[in-house]
Amino acid sequence: QVQLEESGGGLVQAGGSLRLSCAASGRDVSKYVLAWFRQAPGMEREFVAAVGRDGGGPTLLATSVKGRFDISRDDAKNTVYLQMSRLVPEDTALYYCAARYSYIVTASSGYNAWGQGTRVTVSS
Repeated sequence: QVQLEESGGGLVQAGGSLRLSCAASGRDVSKYVLAWFRQAPGMEREFVAAVGRDGGGPTLLATSVKGRFDISRDDAKNTVYLQMSRLVPEDTALYYCAARYSYIVTASSGYNAWGQGTRVTVSS
């Protein structure tokens, strides 16, 4: 099991950028898929992005963020990043880092390790 801790959230104006980081600890972190989810007030938690295991491999981005967000991982630092640009108020949410063994899935129920979340607020 891995432990996850997010950082990098904050308040940003529409059109701005932020980079979220998620530090992972535990055994064999490189063997885990690492993903980002977000949850806006009153909404369900939704998939944002995921990156495959063992140095990266495939990445998957939600349609709503494709072309604006990018996910990457640095296994030397056991860290996954979410680079967010051209932010819009609809991106306002609590962003969670998640991990699972094996392949990428988009359902939150498929992930068994979660961080506490970092808040992103985009002002118009």
